[in-house]
Formats: sequence, C-alpha cells, structure tokens
Amino acid sequence: MSIYSAKRFEARVEGLFASLDGDRVSKPVDVLDLTYEGIDGDRHGGLTRKTGGREPWHPRGTEIRNERQLSMVDAGELAEAAAAMGIERIAPEWVGANMLLEGIPNLSMLPPRSLLHFASGATIRIDGQNAPCRFAGASIAENYPDHDANALALAFPKAAAGKRGLVGWVERPGTVQAGTGVTVQVPQQWIWDGP
Repeated sequence: MSIYSAKRFEARVEGLFASLDGDRVSKPVDVLDLTYEGIDGDRHGGLTRKTGGREPWHPRGTEIRNERQLSMVDAGELAEAAAAMGIERIAPEWVGANMLLEGIPNLSMLPPRSLLHFASGATIRIDGQNAPCRFAGASIAENYPDHDANALALAFPKAAAGKRGLVGWVERPGTVQAGTGVTVQVPQQWIWDGP
C-alpha cells in the first residue's frame, strides 16, 4: 500500500456567494460569516439536514449531520465542464457555490478530511466531492435560452463528473473575505484496497 505524506500549501479565495433567499442560485457577497451551522440563512445551512437521493442507505427524509454546509468550486474545472456542454461558461453562482477558490490543483479531487484555514481562524473540513445533478444543470440552462434547456440540464452531470467541486462543513467559526488567502492542509492519505 502506498501512503502519501500530509501537505500544506497556499491558495486564494476568488469569490464568495450565498443563497440567502432559499434559491438554488447563490449571489455574490464580500464576506461570509461562518458559524457551526454554516452560513447563517443560507439554503444549505444548519447542523443537520434531511437525506435525499444521495444517501440511499437511509430512508429519504431522515435527519443526519449536515456535512454539506458549503460548496467550493474552481473556475478551471467549471470551464472544462462548460466546454464539454458546448456553452461559453458556468458561473459559480449558477450552481449554488459558496466559494470560488484558485490555486488548488484538481480541486474536486482534494481528499476528504482536508482543511481550509482562513486568516480569521475559520476552518472548513472537506467532506468530499459534490456530485453534479440535473437541478444544477437546469440552473445553468436558464442562462442559455437559445439552447435546449432539458438537454443542458441532463448534460451537466456527465460533463461535470469529477469537476463539480467539493462540499464541507464548518469545523471552526469565523469570517472569510473575498480576495484573501487560504491555507490548504491535506492529510496523510492512502487507498484502502479492501479484504
């Protein structure tokens, strides 16, 4: 088994977004005030959440820990997904992102348990990849009225597989400002190859 050492490196917060009106689409903000519940008033905020199609091991609607309080995306990965869909671009807010990060190679492949440390002391723990869905695809399609909306909505999950970014939860509260740095801490990692 190969074991890879822990790493730390610097990246940047290029944009911040929140969905404070319950909409799937987020809107640009200058600052995020992170609490143990995530972003106060955000669509994905809360200590717990109800299960859906992403958790088939629980009955739908079961209350579980909210490990999806925030979503982080990379502009390059969104551009790759847009190109695969045959469209000009995908804006972070169209897919409900909370942070646009720069300087993390292959952001969507950052392993679970990685940490994002901000100057205020705020820390986000990465849970894992954010699987692309047709609902985010439908939000994208709203911005391309000259395209077949259903075709774009259905194209997004395939085009954005492994490029949709990450979800995580607040490990330590604090503020995050757009345009500031973030220290990325990647844990020691390995691939478990089973029994």
